[in-house]
Amino acid sequence: MSPKTDLKKKPVITAKKNSGLSAEEIAAMKETIKERKMAANKDEMEKAVFEKIAAMKDNERVMAKKIHEIVKAVAPQLAPKTWYGMPAYANAEGKVICFFQAASKFGVRYNTFGFNPDAKLDDGNMWAAGFALVKITAAEETKIAALVKKAAR
Repeated sequence: MSPKTDLKKKPVITAKKNSGLSAEEIAAMKETIKERKMAANKDEMEKAVFEKIAAMKDNERVMAKKIHEIVKAVAPQLAPKTWYGMPAYANAEGKVICFFQAASKFGVRYNTFGFNPDAKLDDGNMWAAGFALVKITAAEETKIAALVKKAAR
C-alpha cells in the first residue's frame, strides 16, 4: 500500500472511552431522559412508578409499596413519578421531595428512603436526609409518615 492509501483509511474504534460512570449510573441517566419526556403526563408517571415497583425484588417491592401507601396517605399533594428510575414523589413545582432507592439498583446492602433539599426537614444545623431500610414495621411506618408529612408541608 502506498502512504496515500493509508491516509484514506478511517480509524477503527473498538470501545467507547470510559466516561467515569458505572453501568448503573449510565442506566439511571437514560431513565432520566425517559422521565423528562413523560413529565407532563401524571397518569403515565404514576404508571411508571408502579412498573418500577413491580420489577423490584420481593423484599424491595414490599417496602416500595408500603412507602407509596404512606406517602399517598399523609401527603396526597405529592405526585408519584420516577426519578433516575426510582419511585419518587414531587411537589407542585415538580421538585422531588422524597424517593425510594432499592438496594439492588446500585448493588448496595440496604434500601434507602431519602429526601432532597426541597424537603422541609430542616432542624438546626444538621438533620438526616436519608435513611437505610432493611424492614418496615409499624414503628418505621410511623417515623416515615411523620417525616413525609413534615417534608411536604
